[in-house]
Amino acid sequence: MAAGLLAPTMLTAAEGAAANPEPDDPLDVRVVYARPKERQWLGWPGTFWDPESFTGKSRALVEGFGRQLGMKVSFEPAPIHEPAEVDAFVKKVKAERPKGVIVFPLNADEFIAGTIDKIAQSGIPTVIFCGLGMFHTGFAGSVVPTARRQGVYLPSSSDFELGPVRFGMKMIQAAYRLRRTKVAVLRGTETAEQKMEPLGLTIRFLPRRRFPDTLKTIEETPEVVAMAEQYAKAAKKVIEPTQADLINAAKNYFASRKIMEEEGCQGISMDCLGLVGNREIPTPPCLSWTRLLDSGLSGTCEADVNAVMSQEVCLKLLDKPGFIQDPVPETERGTLIGVHCVCATKLNGWDKPAEPFLLRSHSESNIGVAVQVLWRPGQEVTIMQMVGPEKMLLGKGRVLRNHDPPPAGGCRTSVELEIDGPQDPCDTKGFHQLFIYGDHVRQFKAYAQMYGITCEHI
Repeated sequence: MAAGLLAPTMLTAAEGAAANPEPDDPLDVRVVYARPKERQWLGWPGTFWDPESFTGKSRALVEGFGRQLGMKVSFEPAPIHEPAEVDAFVKKVKAERPKGVIVFPLNADEFIAGTIDKIAQSGIPTVIFCGLGMFHTGFAGSVVPTARRQGVYLPSSSDFELGPVRFGMKMIQAAYRLRRTKVAVLRGTETAEQKMEPLGLTIRFLPRRRFPDTLKTIEETPEVVAMAEQYAKAAKKVIEPTQADLINAAKNYFASRKIMEEEGCQGISMDCLGLVGNREIPTPPCLSWTRLLDSGLSGTCEADVNAVMSQEVCLKLLDKPGFIQDPVPETERGTLIGVHCVCATKLNGWDKPAEPFLLRSHSESNIGVAVQVLWRPGQEVTIMQMVGPEKMLLGKGRVLRNHDPPPAGGCRTSVELEIDGPQDPCDTKGFHQLFIYGDHVRQFKAYAQMYGITCEHI
């Protein structure tokens, strides 16, 4: 890869708004430890277990996570246990409305006495770390109902480096960033805005004509030429596109960024097939969307709001892009093939090496520039789609092979997955689902429970 080609770009003021907390809207969490004032005698986690040592280590870890995630972390000055102390804490967080609460029970009795469940019902997203020694199935009735409450993430884990707590904080950060994110969707002729609850993402609908009108203002600047040259050098091979195609594709990127900046948006989608079909733009925006995705911003095909929501959740929660695709059942092998002309190359994450790619034309029109990304055989994959802001489809798969077009028809990136169901791939639910590197089903389910989204298998 050409040096720096696919590195994240400098965020504009509008784009940074989704990432940087403001004084009047802090990204803050409260941390509380639950235990009686006297040293425990008998019971779990055991008299040998040192709560002071755990408190010191966990506090340092959580403070470090807060710095990494840009969160303000506040600790209760003393552990709580007595009913009056618990009631006072719940009353305080209800009044102050932090973005999340982190609870460390320091003995099993805090579950049995109802302390933890009372905090879990505060209405604030709550992360409860149930370390090994705090819970066994003999008193599951005191723990499992709490763990299954909406708004709660309760990992029962032996990870005393607190990876699950960091992920809980990451969920809180993702929800915060989604509520501060606006995506421009260019379709039709109307201008409107819609908040997608409970997700919190804002969709800014703009007339489709806005894109070709903006594109006319983009000149062949040194930056445009440099982007075209960088992609030509980074590709394993350039097959159909000409230099003029690459220049036009780069202009699309700068037109997209201009619209996003003017509208205070951190992502963009549009009725691209309509514009291409009417020959209103010289090349589809495929390469522009790839560039945005590899920079941590969403570029989404076909003004598909479900796909926009899916991609934004993926970007914010996992710090990597997914592949929005048209699902094709392979009935002879019982597999699923995902195809599209937009695919990020930074499938492993923005701080990881890009996957190899070829530069191709947009398949349906055979004009412009699209990437054909070569997926890694054997790679575990998560399948995810938001169906409206309240429902999430989930599944898992494994990459079997890439398909070349031709001999295949369809879109340029074409990847076949062995999937975990349904048995007949023709019964697969959804359209424009994301294929995402890695097994992230558990993380998506946790996020859905925390923020009131239902889950269903694909």
